[in-house]
Amino acid sequence: MKKFTFALMALLAFSFSLKAQQYVSTEPTNRNVILEEFTGRNCTWCPSGHVIANQIAASHPGRFWAINVHAGGFSPNTFPNLNTTDGEAIRAGFGVTSFPSGVVNRSTASAIGRDQWTSQTNTQLGQASECNVAGRAVINPQTRAAIITVEVYYTGNSTADENFLTVAMLQDSILGSQTGMGDNPAQVIGNQYCHMHVLRDIINQSAWGDVISPTTQGTLITRTFEYQIPETIGNPNGTEVDIDNVFFLAWVSERQQGQTTRPILTGCELQTVYGSDEPIYPAVMGVSQAAGTTCSHTKDIEIAVQNLGTEAITSLTVEVELDGQTQTINWEGEIPQYGGEKLTTAMEVPFGTHPIHATITEANGTAFTNEGSGTVTCFEWQDLEIEGDEEELSLILMQDKFGNHTTWRFTASDGTVLGSGGPYTLLAGGTATQIHLEHVTVPANECVRFDIFDEMGNGICCMYGHGYYIVKDSQGNVLFGDEDDGEFGESATHLISVRGPQANVNVGETMVSNISYTHADFIAPLECEVYPDQVGFECRKVTSSDPLIINGFYNEFHNILGFTDELEMSTIYVVKAFAIVNGETFYGQETTFQTWMEGVDELENTLKVYPNPTSNVLNIEGEGMSSIEVYNAIGQRVMNIEVTGNSTQINTDSLNNGVYFLRIMANDGNVLNRTFSVAR
Repeated sequence: MKKFTFALMALLAFSFSLKAQQYVSTEPTNRNVILEEFTGRNCTWCPSGHVIANQIAASHPGRFWAINVHAGGFSPNTFPNLNTTDGEAIRAGFGVTSFPSGVVNRSTASAIGRDQWTSQTNTQLGQASECNVAGRAVINPQTRAAIITVEVYYTGNSTADENFLTVAMLQDSILGSQTGMGDNPAQVIGNQYCHMHVLRDIINQSAWGDVISPTTQGTLITRTFEYQIPETIGNPNGTEVDIDNVFFLAWVSERQQGQTTRPILTGCELQTVYGSDEPIYPAVMGVSQAAGTTCSHTKDIEIAVQNLGTEAITSLTVEVELDGQTQTINWEGEIPQYGGEKLTTAMEVPFGTHPIHATITEANGTAFTNEGSGTVTCFEWQDLEIEGDEEELSLILMQDKFGNHTTWRFTASDGTVLGSGGPYTLLAGGTATQIHLEHVTVPANECVRFDIFDEMGNGICCMYGHGYYIVKDSQGNVLFGDEDDGEFGESATHLISVRGPQANVNVGETMVSNISYTHADFIAPLECEVYPDQVGFECRKVTSSDPLIINGFYNEFHNILGFTDELEMSTIYVVKAFAIVNGETFYGQETTFQTWMEGVDELENTLKVYPNPTSNVLNIEGEGMSSIEVYNAIGQRVMNIEVTGNSTQINTDSLNNGVYFLRIMANDGNVLNRTFSVAR
């Protein structure tokens, strides 16, 4: 497979400093470092090299990148074949026959051992760079086409009249075999190795890059490449190119007289975004469960949306489906080009793991279709009622022979680690076991999560000794686990709902006063035996499920008070008070109100809505109506009616009993809001 690169307009031409740069800095800096790490899946000591490279990267974020070049005799072409023609050309250029080895900014004529990488990196990081490099890769996820723009700005003079610009595509998270992977357990998943920053392709025609010039101080060079990301790379036994795990590096090198290789002056990782040429193009990039643990069927669902189009996204309608239930999200705001937004909604999730699907049905007021899927999980939980503020749990863990593979942890709902343990000792004997007693203190009114892990993915039982785990409360009652709970594969998860003494909490209905164009005051009664952790109000437009959170305060008269100046004119809102007590949130009944409208138009003077409540037909009269939208109490649009003339009727037979909201659009652009009820 050979990539293609070609000009877009005059994109392969350079430009000088009189053209303003978009990405690259013009300030003098020291060199960044590119480590080309020669490795292979059959190389016993290569994982220890990966550890060293990862440690250097962690010590110098944003200034050091390792490229794992799979080439040579220790890199087989069995699946997953990670060899590339470009990688082999680079290996041959440095005459590499020993693995692992590497070149640091190509500053040595031949590859050096892993024990020298750190010192050589530090030397390079301390040297002034003749140029800076930066840029962006825009990937269309539907077509897999990438537009890659790289800028080079010379803050000094290169010693060579011509330099070379190289752009490489790397890929993370490729699962496959690896000899000696026990030396790098951080990249072991089950019985496979997670190969990181693997060289997949050099997008230039030559593995050594494209010529750029001039190389004198003050020169700005811009190059743009079009690149079609392949589905797979490698022959035979090609490996999938997952666009969610690829990234691009760019670097500038020079060839000194009498040298065959090209020392690297500096390099960088290019910013990667998703995009297309369409003006309106929102895309669902992922559907997932919000972080955190809850001992409840109600889960917060997050839909990650990115704007791939050239125009800003200002409104979206998204349908979310889970096990036959559907939620509609009506979102308003602004997502700029390449920007992203997380839309949220709460849904009831049955026990187990379930597929979830999100579809964008409308964008910026016009019909649009884009969809994505994911999974959500609801673990079963064990209820534990305690008398005090905390409880001591006991973990009885019988390890098998390979205790060095076993770890565990207890975490709170926000991810705080309450206790953890392991790995344990590797025991002598084929089926040896050893028991461990651990104690962990957990707080009341908390959803506590317990996870146990086995690094090799075969649990803690059976072939290498009969292991198990049991968790008990302070009274010795078993919460979960028994002597048969050792065969759990890679991991097992349990939840405990720890409930302390419960306060009697009653949040009343919110009263709204001092309403103006953008302002409203709120007050709600609160009956509570203890002082609440937090109080406030959730206020949202009836056309949106996204609430405005208004912080409140609790006064001596047992009322929650709050106000906001962030409302929109002539808009119907619903508001409800909330109180957080002992970590649990209590809500009051919702109240509906409408902000003022500036001025009075013909439709406002003539509008009539009757009968209200209605049983089957709602009459709407008014001069100058163009369309009517009907929303239910949770913000879902249930009807959209075009109006011709000064009156219309709405058949409400399909609507359930309850409160609904009318959004009436006038011919002059004004919008009126009204409420009505259906009662039968």
